[in-house]
Amino acid sequence: MTDHTFFRSPAFLVICLFFALHASAQQAEKDTIPPSWKIGYGDRGFELKSSDDRYSLQIQGRVQFRFATPDDQDPVTFDDYNGGNNNLFEVNRARLKVGGNAYQPWLKYYWEYELQRSNLLDFRVMVEKWDWFKLKVGQWKVEYSRERRISSGEQGLMDRSIINRPFTVDRQQGVELYGRLKNGGTLDFSYWAGVFTGTGRGSDSNDDGHLMYFGRIQWNVFGEDLGFKSSDFEFHRKPQAIIALAGITNRSPYTRFSQSGGGYLNGFEDGVASQYRVNQYNLETAFVYNGFSWQSEWHHKDIIDRLTETNDLTTMEGFYLQAGYLANSTFEWWPRQLEIAGRYARFTPDTDLKNDFQEEATLAFNWFFKEHKNKLTLEISHFDYELANNGIDDKVRFRVQWDISF
Repeated sequence: MTDHTFFRSPAFLVICLFFALHASAQQAEKDTIPPSWKIGYGDRGFELKSSDDRYSLQIQGRVQFRFATPDDQDPVTFDDYNGGNNNLFEVNRARLKVGGNAYQPWLKYYWEYELQRSNLLDFRVMVEKWDWFKLKVGQWKVEYSRERRISSGEQGLMDRSIINRPFTVDRQQGVELYGRLKNGGTLDFSYWAGVFTGTGRGSDSNDDGHLMYFGRIQWNVFGEDLGFKSSDFEFHRKPQAIIALAGITNRSPYTRFSQSGGGYLNGFEDGVASQYRVNQYNLETAFVYNGFSWQSEWHHKDIIDRLTETNDLTTMEGFYLQAGYLANSTFEWWPRQLEIAGRYARFTPDTDLKNDFQEEATLAFNWFFKEHKNKLTLEISHFDYELANNGIDDKVRFRVQWDISF
């Protein structure tokens, strides 16, 4: 009998069938053995995890205690600069976070609830089997801007800048493809592309059939994706940087979004379905090196009122520059837990009115007991509101905050 004849013989088929059935029986026996479970505590809170890594559950809480004077909110209108002195102490945020994976390590889930305002903020499922191609479904903060995407508990300063309000896309419901394309060296890119209802947090339907379309391309200049985080706790020995360009187009009743959902910027009436076409884009940078961190954004936004005969156009622009430094990397006498951070931001609500704009300058000191999971922040801000016909007004604000996750 030749070798080829043996491979076609019934004996060979019987042997193959035996080994196949034996392997199947072993796998079935392995699957019937219940996995053991481990309970622990890590960066994402309390964790329950199966020994085969197919299931995990993480639970974490976070609270922000804040004192502010003369008030807590960024001034928006001219009248906000002339408000009374109202010292404030509050629980600014109280969050419950739940995440993990189910069935497979790459099938992940996450939801986040704001206890202070009784809002369901995030709920999403992620399929992350491959680095280059991932899928996300649910509600979350769109990755349009770095400042907004970074968690409120992991900001380099106490809160986001004055340009966050007019330009953020905030949380939306929809579906998104994203991933990272690595080719070694400087040919390293991350991307995001999503379609959303375009009507804000808590809204699961579109008002007119015009969806929100979003795209972001990010160049990881030196081969590392810095992620959406601030402060260089790793004390990078080699510089790392990203440059990103993001864009949004949407048609809805709204001209702005926030944690509360869809809303309206000053000067725009309450909209009706399909009234405002909003096109906007953001150029973003970030850099870290040896305890130093940098980030910036430059925004452009067009709002077209489709109900006017001439499709009235309003163009807004804004930017911020922000840096933080863990100076112990250079000065041994500087406490390792202490970071100094600063930011300058400017917002122009109508580019046709060159002399009308708002400015913010903020200086902060962060004392990290456990990095961003347990930190104390002291911050002072100066706001200017310049109007061509009303002169210049300004405001100074002082705040202290303890942010702790557990």
